[in-house]
Amino acid sequence: MSHTVIKVSDVVTRFGENLVHDGISLTVQQGEIYGLLGGSGSGKSTLLKEMIMLLRPQSGQISIFGQNLMDISPHDAAVLSHQWGVLFQAGALYSSLTVEENISIKLREYSELPKSIIKEMVQMKIAMVGLPAHVAELYPAELSGGMIKRVGLARALVMDPELLFLDEPTSGLDPVGAEAFDHLILELSQTLGLTVVMVTHDLDSIWTIVDRFAVLGEKKVIAEGRLNEVKQNPHPIIKEFFCGARGRIRSQHGK
Repeated sequence: MSHTVIKVSDVVTRFGENLVHDGISLTVQQGEIYGLLGGSGSGKSTLLKEMIMLLRPQSGQISIFGQNLMDISPHDAAVLSHQWGVLFQAGALYSSLTVEENISIKLREYSELPKSIIKEMVQMKIAMVGLPAHVAELYPAELSGGMIKRVGLARALVMDPELLFLDEPTSGLDPVGAEAFDHLILELSQTLGLTVVMVTHDLDSIWTIVDRFAVLGEKKVIAEGRLNEVKQNPHPIIKEFFCGARGRIRSQHGK
């Protein structure tokens, strides 16, 4: 039976005079792919950064694996962060390092594994995300946008995390590449038993791979649930997302 992995309660976030979140609450269950949906400026990526402890909200609580991030010790925060992997929007690869070096950073820093074992593990992750073995020797500048995303995903998975955070994983990809990446995420989540939290504005991802999602708007969560549940919400932002031209077209070909 699934249990709550992430619980966000009454989170308030400000940047100076700018109020971004005004009492955000949501829950993420074990094993699901959970989406954070909303327009530009709705605070999706900000909330993700608070979940991975890059930002701290002004008030409220965020608990992950039962630990409250608002009063966690530095030591416990470091241990907790090893239980998740993160794919940032642009991949965030180090341009001066090869693919193998980028993927193996955490293994080299936080483990005492021999170099030969690390090399084997990197090759396993490269294969896992659907890339050929020779990519290991390339530099980021030699990769396509889709390959950069996959290398970033391999790096996020290298420590075998239980939880995976994805920030706009299909942004910048063409429709074919975006669909392939969506299916890769779905396959990995099912194969590895991952819990996935993905920030997205891509309706195709919502229709095809996301189990539940929250829609952020007006500084709050205006809807949360499965697609059919959220679509019944009469809020104007929901209608704009799912009853506009793109939403209608996708609904005719969705799951």
